[in-house]
Amino acid sequence: EAALSRRANLKVQDGCDFMCSFCVIPFARGRARARDFQNLLDEARSLVERGAKEIILTGVNIGTYDLDSRGILEIVDGLNTIDGLDRIRISSIEPTTIPLELFDRMNDPVHALLPYLHIPMQAGSNEVLSAMRRKYTREEFLDFIFQAHDAVPGIGIGSDILAGEADANFEDTCDALWKSPLFYAHVFKYAERAGTASVRMKDKVPAQVINERGARLRKLSAEKTRMFNEHQIGQTQEVLFEQAQGGYWTGYTGNYTRVAAQSVDDLENQSRQLTLEEVRGDLVLGTLA
Repeated sequence: EAALSRRANLKVQDGCDFMCSFCVIPFARGRARARDFQNLLDEARSLVERGAKEIILTGVNIGTYDLDSRGILEIVDGLNTIDGLDRIRISSIEPTTIPLELFDRMNDPVHALLPYLHIPMQAGSNEVLSAMRRKYTREEFLDFIFQAHDAVPGIGIGSDILAGEADANFEDTCDALWKSPLFYAHVFKYAERAGTASVRMKDKVPAQVINERGARLRKLSAEKTRMFNEHQIGQTQEVLFEQAQGGYWTGYTGNYTRVAAQSVDDLENQSRQLTLEEVRGDLVLGTLA
């Protein structure tokens, strides 16, 4: 098997039981199914043996993992026992499925779990969240984001937002992105999926308006990323470098800040301390400590 020199994905479950009104996954991928615990640990060991130093937990709804009384906490703690695995990163996870005990692991200097969460908000309006059949209110989502921000110093929190709601609701979404600790949002435009409940909804927003709103949200996201990056200037953080681009090596800090540094050394798949010095575009330039 080929050697790995980048972050590696580890799929821990598939399917979803949540039935959000806009989402076709429960129909396309079926109900939630948890992967055998020992099997996923065995694959993780194999990935580490092939060179992976960071493993990203993936799945359709990974926070709902539940098999033999084990959940997401047991997964990250099990992975933490693997020699040579320096970093565990949780990919997208639903806001109502995140155990607060994860914060303890993120704050523990000898635990490999990174201070990072990607939590889909989808919308910042209670009216839209209700229509989407999401399992939280705007207030509950924001309360949790602020709780995570306060509990884990330097945590990076990103989100998904679905652009396509009516005017007042859209302003609520912009407001939630702007005023929360989120440092980026992946913006998607609402697209109808046959068989989903949202197809039957009235008062659909025209495609051109959806595009304009998507552009505005992406601009807000870029500004939030810049602010987050600037706040870290002067800090020294550990970076796992991935590849060389134009004389620079690029990689990511634990909180998912994209960084670059000049070095004559081969930094591929190497962890180094980096002092962050200058924001340039969507990344931060630094000097190896």
